[in-house]
Amino acid sequence: MEKTLQELAAFLHGTLEHASDLKITGVNGLVEAGPTEISFAVQPYVEVCGKSRAGAMILAYGEGELRDRPVLRVENPREAFAALLELFRPREEVERVLSPLAYIADDAKVGRNVAVMPFAVIDSGAEVGDNTVIYPYTYVGRHVKVGTDCILYPHVTIRENCVVGNRDILQSGCVIGGDGFGFVTTKGKHNKVLQTGNVVLGDDVEVGCNTCIDRATVDSTIVGNGTKLDNLVHLGHNDVIGENNLFVALVGIPGSVHIGNNNTFGGQSATVGHIKIGSNNTFAGRCGVIGDVGDGQILAGFPSMPHMEWLRQQSKLRKISEISKSMRELKKQVAELQAQLEAARGGEGQ
Repeated sequence: MEKTLQELAAFLHGTLEHASDLKITGVNGLVEAGPTEISFAVQPYVEVCGKSRAGAMILAYGEGELRDRPVLRVENPREAFAALLELFRPREEVERVLSPLAYIADDAKVGRNVAVMPFAVIDSGAEVGDNTVIYPYTYVGRHVKVGTDCILYPHVTIRENCVVGNRDILQSGCVIGGDGFGFVTTKGKHNKVLQTGNVVLGDDVEVGCNTCIDRATVDSTIVGNGTKLDNLVHLGHNDVIGENNLFVALVGIPGSVHIGNNNTFGGQSATVGHIKIGSNNTFAGRCGVIGDVGDGQILAGFPSMPHMEWLRQQSKLRKISEISKSMRELKKQVAELQAQLEAARGGEGQ
């Protein structure tokens, strides 16, 4: 595929600077891009993007100045880059057929233009919406509802009675609706509490590889529209997660946590259970949240604290060895001064 810069400018609704007759053959990263490819840069890389071999560059309006190559100005370079990836590297089409090697229960309902690949299972009472793709070895449990335009990659498990929204993407190995971690301990023995609820995923949700979302003890564990979960994330039973949240890898949220909208949880961050977290917060990697959190905060550390306070604390911690060495030297000097003072007093007494 080849596209002129003018065609790309129209496609991205952008403005072209230093136009040329260069034909663009692909899109790539700053380091990898070649002379016939286009790349993009955002801060803090705008100042060094001129070192890239890319034949053209995508920049935001008002950021950076390049005179040695064409520049496409757009509102959001990341979004433009994503659109060009779809244009130059479209996803492989999947044949929309129901494989005879798949198991589809007689009372299951499968919509139009659906692909069910070999060895997938759609159990009794399940419903699958139009245009959904189900890869091999995926299990859609009894009375599960899957919306339209979804992608269920290999080895996805959706347990009984769970609900998957529209345009959801479930990556390989994720489990939707496994039992919540509920036990009653009596005389030292842990007795299982039946987990009778389900999981409800909103629209445009993505669940990463080997991520687990536990079914509720009663009612529903809920993940709101547009929320994205990375690989190896765990959401406990009865969690209620709002819209457009980001959970980076290895985040752990125990049971009965209520989280608002537009929060970002860095890698390996976690909370205690039974707390409420507001909206528009950022939790740095390995942050440990042990109490309720309001809105619009940036927290880090364990226990979590304002990010700037944590940075100051870490700066001081790194100086501990230096401070300790200085203290030892001061103690040595004080001891020497005390010895000299005692010697002087002894001389005066003679």
